Formats: sequence, C-alpha cells, structure tokens
Amino acid sequence: MRLPLLVVFPAVLLIWLGWVAIDRWEELSGGARGYLRQQMIWSALAAAAMLAAAIPSYRVLSRWSYPIFAAAVVLLVLVYFTPPVHGARRWLRFGLVGVQPSELAKIALVLGLARYLMDGERFRRVSALWVPLGMTLLTVLLVLGEPDLGTAMLFLPVFLVMLLAGGTPRKVLAGLALAGILALPLLWTGMSREQKSRVTALFNQPGPGDAVAADTYQLHQAKQVVALGSVWGSLAVGQAADDPDAYHLPEARSDFVFCILAERLGLPGAGLVLGLYVVLAWQGLAIAAASREPFGRLAAVGLTTLIAVQAVINTGMTVGLLPVVGLSLPLVSYGGSGLVCSGLLVGLLVNIALRPGYQLTREPFRYVVSSSPAAFGKRPLAIGGRPARPRS
Repeated sequence: MRLPLLVVFPAVLLIWLGWVAIDRWEELSGGARGYLRQQMIWSALAAAAMLAAAIPSYRVLSRWSYPIFAAAVVLLVLVYFTPPVHGARRWLRFGLVGVQPSELAKIALVLGLARYLMDGERFRRVSALWVPLGMTLLTVLLVLGEPDLGTAMLFLPVFLVMLLAGGTPRKVLAGLALAGILALPLLWTGMSREQKSRVTALFNQPGPGDAVAADTYQLHQAKQVVALGSVWGSLAVGQAADDPDAYHLPEARSDFVFCILAERLGLPGAGLVLGLYVVLAWQGLAIAAASREPFGRLAAVGLTTLIAVQAVINTGMTVGLLPVVGLSLPLVSYGGSGLVCSGLLVGLLVNIALRPGYQLTREPFRYVVSSSPAAFGKRPLAIGGRPARPRS
C-alpha cells in the first residue's frame, strides 16, 4: 500500500491557500478579525476527518451506504423546519455547532449510487435506472428548495459520470441528457426571482463605464477585484487602488475566495489553484482505474467528479463565465461544514487508493469487475485473485 501523495499534497496546499486568501480578506475588510483563526481550527477538524475516513476499509461503507443516504435525506428534510437565515434554510444547529446537511448529502449520494450501480447486470436495464435517478432527483429537489441552487447543480453531472463509468450504454446516457435539457423550462419556473436574476445577470454584464445594476453588482465587483491584482498580484507589487470601495466584494471569504487569491497572488496564484484541482482530478480518476473492486471504482469516480465540477462552477462564476449560484470553492473557502466534508472526501479517495485489490470473503468465488468497466460481474475469481471455473 502506498500513500497517494498527489491527493494529499494538493489538498493540503489548497487549504493553505485558503488561509492566504482569508488573511488578505481580513486586511481588505478593515476590521474583520478571527476568521483566519476559525478557519485554522476547521482545517484541523478537516485533517482529522481525512484521517478518520482513510483508516478503516472503505468496503464497510458498501454495507452502510443506503442507511447513510437515508440519514442525509432526513437531515435535508429537517432543515425545512428551521428558521430561515437571509431567506434560506440550510443549517441545523446542535448547540454551538452548525451543520449544513447539503454538504453531507453530496458524499452520501455518491456512496448510495456506487452501492446500487456496483451490480453490473442490474443497472444496465433501463427500468432499473429509475432507482438511482430517483435518488438523485430527490436530493436535487430537497437542496433546491432550501434554496441552494449551486449545490443542486452538482448532483446531475455526478450521476451521469458515474453511469458512464459503470458502463451504461451511451444511448441511455444521451436520452437522460436530452430529458434533462427538456426539463430546464420546468426548472426555470420553479426557481425564485433571486435565482432567476443570477442567471440573467450573466447575459447583462455591464461594460466599461456602464452603470452597474443591483443584479450584476456582485459579479462586477468580483471581476474588478481580480483585475486589481494585475499580472503578479498585490503580494508581489504591493500596489493598491486609491478607492477602498473597489475591494468591496460580498461573500469574498466563501463563494468568491478565488477572486481574493487572484488579487493577492496574480495569474500565477490563480493558475496554481486551477492546476492543483487538475492534479486532484487526474489522480482521483487514476485511483478509480486502479481499483479492481466495483464499489471503490464507482465511489472514486463520483467523489472526483464532485470536487472537479464544484471547482469548475465556482471559478467560472467568479470570472463571469457561469451564473453566480452561491457555491464554495472546495478546500479553500471559509466554512466549517464544507471544509470538513471536503476532508472526508479526500480521505475516502486515499482509502480507496490504499486498498485497490479484491475483497476477501468466506465464499470460494465472487464476481467482481474486470479491467473493463463494461464487464461488471462477468468474471469469476478465486480468493487469491486467480481466475477460477464457475460453479457447476
């Protein structure tokens, strides 16, 4: 067993870059203090979660995947009975501790889908796809109703990529994608006015010298903060704008932390952040390819897709390429639930990487995935991993 350093090191560097950004935000905000110290405490908890997720065999989760998913759904329902904060119900309070169930639901859905899709013969039937599709849509609707459009956007890409990795026929995937496109008008009618304004703001961005409307203010400020860093960033050149209001950016320490990093470290810093996510995604897929156990392979694909899609959406929205949907940057943004759950995600990838072989059972033969994702459940193997004759 070898520790996947190309998973651990990028994760640690991203957490450290989050410290750099939050420290810079405290400096620019003029008086905000204590956020960096709190983020360091949460980082320690994330490291503990990463270690806890990496030590026991991930195969235990295969048996507990459905109960974990059911518990996540219950927590998402309980959120609706909490008082709204800034018009949204996203948090559960347990004394002094606040938990965001949608963060836990991301991992729970991946585990639940991996448990169902590991049966290669069953899920290739179109009729059997109603179960994982129902799991995904239930999670999407519960999260969307909080409302949390950003997190809800993550689940469908994860679902489709996991189906693709499992060997679902491309015609079925194309049909699901087409159905999703046709359902967009229904999704639009169910969105709130604020959510719709965030989408329309993407197509109404003000040009140089134009008046900035309320709906486009946050996006305008985000791009301005990035531009203030110039090429090499304020850390290298030390220059600052004459107008302090130019640095005002709502949610800068969480959803728009990438802008603060770009301002502080310039293009090299922004490129470093993106490069670290590329390394994480590449290594996560390599872990999935090396896994010879179906649940581990599918879970690794889902977890990797989750962190990659979230990073793409966050960085895209901060520079005006995607709608502003209120989604944090994994391992970097300020926040306890997101950081700890990201630590769990990385720990699970490490866990799968440390245990790529076949699971030993009491049965003399078991059916596992071969080197091809399309061959789920077709090749009988002995306990030692050697091919064996099927039972007569």
